[in-house]
Amino acid sequence: MPFKKKTKVSPEPEVDEESNESAPKAGANRGISKLDLVMRMVAAIGTLGSALAVGTANGSGPFFAGFFRFGAGYDDLPTFTFLVVTNAIVCGYLVLSLVLSIFHILKSSARVTRVILIILDTVMVAYLTGGASSAAAMVHLAHKGNGGAICQQHNSFCDRVAGALVGSFIGVVVLLLLISMSAVALSRR
Repeated sequence: MPFKKKTKVSPEPEVDEESNESAPKAGANRGISKLDLVMRMVAAIGTLGSALAVGTANGSGPFFAGFFRFGAGYDDLPTFTFLVVTNAIVCGYLVLSLVLSIFHILKSSARVTRVILIILDTVMVAYLTGGASSAAAMVHLAHKGNGGAICQQHNSFCDRVAGALVGSFIGVVVLLLLISMSAVALSRR
């Protein structure tokens, strides 16, 4: 009998299928986290600009045949005060949430903090929508209502408030997108 040379057969290295799939998911979640950070900054700038525009807007105009002058400011109507306070609170929240957004870039597998952000973002979008919608109704009444067309006398004030509403509604849309992106990042796990 001839001697056969035995060759060592090395077992093939086991490939962990989950590790191959988690790398692209982690990269995608990191990309979502970077976009989240940028969008939070955009929303914070929009809500800050809106709060400043309404908070610093004031106008004066004639009342009753030009003998008296009266002013218009955000604190004359509770709706505009609510808009300023709402935008300031949401802007503060967005600035504080930047810390968690940076944390998600560093650790893309974090789940609990994403859930917390989804809940808080939902509360803020409801709050901001309420403030912006009520102020939009008042601006519409001031432009088209039967109350003597307030915006004809205080055109600059109405224009500033209308411009501020754009920033508020941009903040609403960005917050809705942030909620969706966080939900996608959670579902990719």
